[in-house]
Amino acid sequence: MFYPLKLILMPLLLDYSLGLNDLIVSSLELTVHVGDSALMGCVFQSTEVKRVAKVDWMFSSGEHAKDDYVLYYYANLSVPVGRFQNRAYLVGDILRNDGSLLLRNVEETDQGSYTCEIRLEMESLVFKKAVVLHVLPEEPKELTVCVGDSTYMRCVFQSTEEKHMTKVDWMFSSGENTKEETVLRHYPKLGVPVGYLQNRGRFQNRVTLVGDTARNDGSIMLNGVKESDEGSYTCSIHLGNLTFKKTIVLHVIQKQPQTLVTPATHRPEILGGNHLVIIVGIVCATILLLPVLILIVKRTNRNKSSVTSTALVKSLEDTKKAHPEKHVYSSITTREVIEEEESSEKSEATYMTMHPVWPSLRSTPNNQLEKKSTGGM
Repeated sequence: MFYPLKLILMPLLLDYSLGLNDLIVSSLELTVHVGDSALMGCVFQSTEVKRVAKVDWMFSSGEHAKDDYVLYYYANLSVPVGRFQNRAYLVGDILRNDGSLLLRNVEETDQGSYTCEIRLEMESLVFKKAVVLHVLPEEPKELTVCVGDSTYMRCVFQSTEEKHMTKVDWMFSSGENTKEETVLRHYPKLGVPVGYLQNRGRFQNRVTLVGDTARNDGSIMLNGVKESDEGSYTCSIHLGNLTFKKTIVLHVIQKQPQTLVTPATHRPEILGGNHLVIIVGIVCATILLLPVLILIVKRTNRNKSSVTSTALVKSLEDTKKAHPEKHVYSSITTREVIEEEESSEKSEATYMTMHPVWPSLRSTPNNQLEKKSTGGM
């Protein structure tokens, strides 16, 4: 049951593993944005009429990275592989040795090198062609423009092959259930001048084709934007039976009036919510910290007063030591006088020794002593 298939595959596997002579074409480079489509050509030019037996597309993200299958074609069957399913399509004409690849909805991880290999029937030669794909960040899918301004809408189909567009269409829809309107329609291959475009209705004389159609660029410029221009714009670039589409959503807003502020008309700004919150916070913090500030001031004053009183007492003590002559002297006690008389009988007069005391402290016994001494004499 499986023998015929093995017989068919074995020669191809042997040719590939033996590393037969290859015809390698210099690599090309292609730059696209995330979300766009990329057409990578792979055409084998031959003077002999031979059918294509097998087409392989391989991907490598770097020098030391492992090659991954993108798509392979064999026995009239095209099969995308892995993460390229539903995004990779073989769009070339196999009968003309064209194994070109279309990669839709390009992702950032798609950046790398793509290698195409074409094998012909009854031919040991393998045709190889490499394409280096560069991926840029996604372009904005939504645009916002003011009433009366102009806006640029980009629509470019990137390809390594010289396949020129046969037609470009721009359609407009203001909503999901509304009928589409034609914004612009142009046929480059019919030799129609760029200035002669089929744009009728309310877009007439307001839409200009500014892209280079020779490079598959169908970008337009919409002038004098109106409020009714808000909606979805879909661009379709046709390359024979191949079509590339891109949709842009346009939002239209009113212009903000510009007023000149003069010193006469200038008014102080009213505080907003944030300013009020800041002011209230400052007041509350001041009220909470006021008792603490008062306590600190009181303690400071107490310390100052205690220092002042201590200095005053010290100055008074120094003053007393410096002026002892201001004290009042009084007589000694009776016992001291008697002892003096007994020790010196020859003395005719009594000598008194004076001790300094305050005037108010003169004692009564001294008066009595004076009386006794007077009576003895």
